[in-house]
Amino acid sequence: MSLASRLLVAVLLTLGTGHVSGPAQAADRPASASLSDLQAHVKGTAAKVLPAVVNIASTVVVRDQPFGDEGLPFGLFQDQSPRRQHGQGSGVIVTPDGYIMTNHHVVANATAVEVLLGDRRQFKGRVVASDPKTDVAVVKIAATGLPTVPWGDSSKLAVGDFVLAVGNPLGLNQTVTFGIVSAVGRADVGIADFEDFIQTDAPINPGNSGGALVNIRGELIGMNTAIASASGGSIGVGFAVPSNMCRAVMQSLVKTGRVVRGFLGATTQDVNPLLGKLFKLPDVKGAIITDVLPEGSALKAGLKRGDVVVRFDGKDVTDSGRLRNFVGSAPIRSRHRLDIIRDGRSDQVELVIQEAPGDRQRGMPSPVVAGTPTHPLRGLQVEEVAPSVGRHLGLGSKTSLLVAAVEEGSAAEAAGLLVGDVLLEVNRKPVPDLRTYQQLTDLIRPREPALLLIERQATMLYVPIEGE
Repeated sequence: MSLASRLLVAVLLTLGTGHVSGPAQAADRPASASLSDLQAHVKGTAAKVLPAVVNIASTVVVRDQPFGDEGLPFGLFQDQSPRRQHGQGSGVIVTPDGYIMTNHHVVANATAVEVLLGDRRQFKGRVVASDPKTDVAVVKIAATGLPTVPWGDSSKLAVGDFVLAVGNPLGLNQTVTFGIVSAVGRADVGIADFEDFIQTDAPINPGNSGGALVNIRGELIGMNTAIASASGGSIGVGFAVPSNMCRAVMQSLVKTGRVVRGFLGATTQDVNPLLGKLFKLPDVKGAIITDVLPEGSALKAGLKRGDVVVRFDGKDVTDSGRLRNFVGSAPIRSRHRLDIIRDGRSDQVELVIQEAPGDRQRGMPSPVVAGTPTHPLRGLQVEEVAPSVGRHLGLGSKTSLLVAAVEEGSAAEAAGLLVGDVLLEVNRKPVPDLRTYQQLTDLIRPREPALLLIERQATMLYVPIEGE
């Protein structure tokens, strides 16, 4: 056994002893004894957790549409016989009186839920409430004196921490896998609206969803939720919802049947290297404010378009997802300090959290005068839309500028500009009309980058364009 391996074993062996063995002590310990003790510790943890992890079988009634959504003409075969689809997942008992936490996608639209305990007892389950935005759901069974998994503090997790994933993968009940925390704070996975995933290499497979991710002490630090795999099987990249998020969502679901979330009242985007340079940021991180909504928390805090939020109550804001998680999990009417960078200078504002309103949408228009060779906006055609037309397109009562065409192979295309984008600013200056746009673009020198603010599908975005 290598020295590094012996050191890792020594750290594990000291759990519960109140101290960590030094290198000499770890090296002096016989390798066979160290491995035996480690195995006993993992076995003990698994034995504690297994009784509280359940199998959840759900039934969903579906109606087939063999000829597509519109069916056959003249109403033939419109009333297809319903059939039942069955799915399986996992759940974690978190209270002795039968509250079970699982994934929303395990029980979504279920007409019947069956819960199989580790001791082979079977119960009918009732879906108390569900939150698709975090993929967390709560199921209740009529039982008492049940085994539970104690809550752990997921905020204390670090890359390299040992974890066990417990669940029912591929229908194989009571399965335990072992690995480490590969990453924390994953917010770019694309599974849920609010993401702060723990990534682990402990093998996770279909059926593990809703199961427990526990630390070496047997504390619940996450709920297994998804895998990244082209084949559908484990390749060592699994994701779990952190326990702190699970616990807050579950408490809200049980108490009110819904999740009350904080709302920033602004739209944001992530920082990339070019945006970091143009906004004079010290690091390539933060959340750029692209629009401030009327009467929202951000407006009352004094936030402005172009501000970059870099810390929330002293915690780093690495990207928009992290800021959304901080704000969404904060209590309504609580006060928080935001560290921002405005025009290259550091500043602070106080944000009072408001409750998130219902989702609002606005229609998006389509079609649109050009740049010169070597200019960063070369190949970008812009058209002015009169207020009378703009109102029909959902653009309001002011003159608007729309991107009408983007030349193939141009810097504008490489930056991701699309036909139909509404152009609002050039280099942080408003462009209310075509004349102003032309004046501002004439000031941009060849091969100098340009920064545009656009609106796309009711979302504000800064788009940096490299000089050609």
